[in-house]
Amino acid sequence: MPFVANLALVTGETLALVARSVTKRFPGVVANDAVNFDLARGEVHTLLGENGAGKSTLASVLCGLYRPEEGQVLRNGVEIRLNSPRDGLAHGIAMVHQHFRLVDRFTVAENVVLGHKSLSFILATNEIEEKVAAITQEFGLPLNPRAVVGELSAGERQRVEIVKALYQGAEVLLLDEPTALLAPPEVEKLFITVRAMTHTGKSVVFVSHKLGEVVDISDRITVMRGGKVTGSVRRGEADVRKLAELMVGREINIVPRRAKSPTSDVLLSVSQVHLERDGVEILSDINLDVRAGEIVGVAGVAGNGQRDLAEVIAGLQTPQRGNVTVCGTPTARSGALGARRAGLAYVPEDRLGTGLAPSMSIVDNMVLTRHRGFFVDRKSALAESERFITQLEIKTPGPLTPTRKLSGGNSQKVLLARELFAVSGARVLVVCSPTRGLDVGAVEAVHALLDEARDAGKAILMISEDLDEVMTLADRVMVLYRGGITLEQPGADADLDRVGRAMAGLES
Repeated sequence: MPFVANLALVTGETLALVARSVTKRFPGVVANDAVNFDLARGEVHTLLGENGAGKSTLASVLCGLYRPEEGQVLRNGVEIRLNSPRDGLAHGIAMVHQHFRLVDRFTVAENVVLGHKSLSFILATNEIEEKVAAITQEFGLPLNPRAVVGELSAGERQRVEIVKALYQGAEVLLLDEPTALLAPPEVEKLFITVRAMTHTGKSVVFVSHKLGEVVDISDRITVMRGGKVTGSVRRGEADVRKLAELMVGREINIVPRRAKSPTSDVLLSVSQVHLERDGVEILSDINLDVRAGEIVGVAGVAGNGQRDLAEVIAGLQTPQRGNVTVCGTPTARSGALGARRAGLAYVPEDRLGTGLAPSMSIVDNMVLTRHRGFFVDRKSALAESERFITQLEIKTPGPLTPTRKLSGGNSQKVLLARELFAVSGARVLVVCSPTRGLDVGAVEAVHALLDEARDAGKAILMISEDLDEVMTLADRVMVLYRGGITLEQPGADADLDRVGRAMAGLES
């Protein structure tokens, strides 16, 4: 794959935005180290990199959210100085953040106009709604201007953010991890919108760490690692494996993993589980089994009951009806301690808020869930923690380091090590979003841990919003939509289109 310098792909006359030798520092960290980046008119240029690579920081510099200590930002060949996002908007630059900044109780039109410089005390509601409707039609962003934002899906909320940027006159849009909360059909719609924008001459910076999708949407891809640019490639020349190596700095195994056929021993059984909260149905008659030596993957868009399902199985919530059985022991009404004693280990999606005690050391977190009375063999626990640190390549000064000082990938390794190996007698693992927020190298390590546990005969229920992860690891794939299982397929034969449609509620 031929790589080229960032500034060599297009001529200066066609450049909409340029970062020249941009350096941005935070206390103890150089987030951007003399970075060069350019964006042509009518182009989708992706910033690809693992978490902490500096790509979102660069995007924040380009929109005026951060001010660089060194370097220049040029718009249409002229240097500009951005002191705030409002300055960015004045130059036609807007950023759509990963976490939406909308007011739920306002309508689409009200959110779009909120904060606009022309906003007055008296809103010309009809005129605003007409302008919003015109933008949605031009760029393929189906929205009802009068719809209340709090009632919209994640994909629709993202459209509101994009419409807001376009309403404010943006010619350059920076999209930060824009597919993180979207089901595959919504991703396809987003890509159509992005192309509609570039066809009108607008330019898009697409910030992502997802290799597969950036190959599909990008005209160019620039890879960052450790705050520096490691390479840039044109459309049609992108190779997923090589891009992964540029992201991490070493060869990455991205071949789908499939386990051997599981045994017939059902270690986890969920039968007719129904959960309501405040009169609202959360889970509806859930049925699933997981066998020894098997990973069952549950896919779904955020907010469809995934966390509740995991907490019911882990004993943190009690269903109104139905049964959960762990290694032959009924646990639906025995609480978290009863589920653990039956042989269940649990990795929640919130690793630092729920899974680990951030102020406690690695070794103390490793023994946190053991039930051996008030006394712990400290010497043995330290030796065990040191073994896991070495075996799992956890980057830390030592086992006495507080987990809050670890990176996301390393803290996830500590949590997985405890639940997979240090929890005595655990044969069932429920793991939620195991690689959320992790870079591609940490993802590889976490997947290897799950593979090892599966090969050792553990039964694993993996609940993830990352469809690629589910399709890669799962021996069976299920889709959870609005609290019910709407699709089940063997992992090796799973139809990506059907699974994606089911996640969006389009498959019965």
